[in-house]
Amino acid sequence: MAASLFVKGELRTPARTMTQSPRVRRTRPAKAPARPAPSAQILDIAFRRGSLVTPHGKTKPERDRLRAELKVVRSSATVLRHLRLEARPVRDAMALDFERALIAKAFGEGAGERALTRMERAEQRIRGVTRDSVRETYRAPDHDALATAVRGFYGRLSSFVREVDPDIERLREIARYLDARPQLVPGTLTLVVAGFPNVGKSSLVARLSSARPKVADYPFTTLSIALGHADLGFDRLQVVDTPGVLGREDRANPAEAEAETAVEKAATVVLFVLDPTGSSGYSLEEQEGLLERWRATYPSLPIVAVETKSDLLKRPVDRLRVSAVTGEGVESLWKEIRSRLPTRVDAAEPSEPPERAEERVPFAEAPDSEDERTLEPPSGRKVGARPRRARPRG
Repeated sequence: MAASLFVKGELRTPARTMTQSPRVRRTRPAKAPARPAPSAQILDIAFRRGSLVTPHGKTKPERDRLRAELKVVRSSATVLRHLRLEARPVRDAMALDFERALIAKAFGEGAGERALTRMERAEQRIRGVTRDSVRETYRAPDHDALATAVRGFYGRLSSFVREVDPDIERLREIARYLDARPQLVPGTLTLVVAGFPNVGKSSLVARLSSARPKVADYPFTTLSIALGHADLGFDRLQVVDTPGVLGREDRANPAEAEAETAVEKAATVVLFVLDPTGSSGYSLEEQEGLLERWRATYPSLPIVAVETKSDLLKRPVDRLRVSAVTGEGVESLWKEIRSRLPTRVDAAEPSEPPERAEERVPFAEAPDSEDERTLEPPSGRKVGARPRRARPRG
């Protein structure tokens, strides 16, 4: 500590020398501004739009009444539109079995349904209070009564929207979760590639499809599903890469739950990948145990078992063996996958018996009614065109 000096009765501190470092003032990091609640954003937009109304009327009382009515109607419509926009992504996803199961695994059973139900209830209450407030504006005797009616409506509208703040946040969280994952096309043939971590699933998916998933030499490289496509001629096959599954029946992390959901809800055929080399860190017995458990759990689901990394280990085995590095065995694997997929003939509707086709009379040759006769296209005139009227002579 620098010594103090008395100079002419005053207490002074000697000046800092060049060797002394200046005193640094410690400052706390600035806090990020608080994020406004969803209701505050929605209500701010609604009230701003309501304040911009420009009614037209012959007298001032008529214009005041129209202004109050338009404020109520426009702000209510704005809030309802924003609530529907917040709920639309999740509501559309809940119509699909796979995405509904994903939401249930990630956020709890019924989490999406409860949020959507409360949003619908809030919309119904807003419509009801809007009708009551519009009737109140018609019965208001003067300008002060109109202002009181509008303020009362704004207060009730605000309370209804604030009640669903947690539900809006939950719906936004679910929407972000779904946006981070590829959207599977329902009704399309889907091959789900599954197995233990670090057995070569992603490398095999990159060999079989257009997907380019992340490939690394450590487990749980894939943390969520990835999607690729393969051309089957007339059909297109969705190839889904899944996170590794450890086969624990009592507990599963979110990545494992997502993989099992893809197997259960999205797969047309499951390609179960096994690593016999032991480089994955899991024994072949553990992997075969999960394979047998899935075959018992999903007896109607075709499951193709294939051993990877055949370029590292050569051993006689009855099941398919492939190498994603050299491409060995990929053609045989494709033949097996195609044999397990449903064909287009099986999915098509049965054709009409030949005897019924022969009995049917061609429409243009023998019309049975006046309606059919009028539908027959005359030469040089389009079907459905009106007949031209004859022009009067003279």
